[in-house]
Amino acid sequence: MHAIAAVTLAVFLVVTGVMHFLTPGYFRRLVPAWLGRERLLVAVSGAAEVVVGALVLVPCGRPAGGWAAAVLITGYQVSHMDALRRAHPDRPRLLERPSGAVARLAVNVLYIAWAVAVARSAA
Repeated sequence: MHAIAAVTLAVFLVVTGVMHFLTPGYFRRLVPAWLGRERLLVAVSGAAEVVVGALVLVPCGRPAGGWAAAVLITGYQVSHMDALRRAHPDRPRLLERPSGAVARLAVNVLYIAWAVAVARSAA
């Protein structure tokens, strides 16, 4: 079971990282405006996800990769907190409403827990 969780996390990270380059506009919209440099941040985070995913995929790299994934995903909480701050109930898109923004935060916490579980089980 631990190997399945690790490989699934690795694939998730690599695919998401590659999507940063295939659909950068989507990911740029997630970057808080006050951070600026959306293109750079999307490219760097996408590359980081691919590298961390590859690290998680290799059994001897799993402990470090799992912790790196947890740190990387924790960094994304800034985006989700900003979305919650800007959320409004009458927005057309669910993820722009308070309930959607809270869901984003909660799901991201689950991703962090997943990465920590992979790191701990691989050590």
